[in-house]
Amino acid sequence: MAKTTQLRTYTVRDGLLDEWVARWKTDIVPLRMELGFTIGGAWVDRERNQFVWLVSYDGPETFAERNAMYWASPARKAMDLDPDHYLVSTDDRTVEEQY
Repeated sequence: MAKTTQLRTYTVRDGLLDEWVARWKTDIVPLRMELGFTIGGAWVDRERNQFVWLVSYDGPETFAERNAMYWASPARKAMDLDPDHYLVSTDDRTVEEQY
């Protein structure tokens, strides 16, 4: 399969942006990387209370298949991390690198 990259923009609940970023760094990133994803960067937009990041997968499965494996993994379930606790909304866009 070809490399797939998603640009993800999350609007975070008031007062939880720093806590979300900490959980993302300590819990989400290591598991994503263990499952073959790469992180292209992450940014905080404090004015809009948003967290923006790039996540890619380039492997034998599709991004969707590998993403389903992430969500179904025992390690993800053990995180005790419900995105709805932190996130008001999400916008996931598949993007293509041009430069």
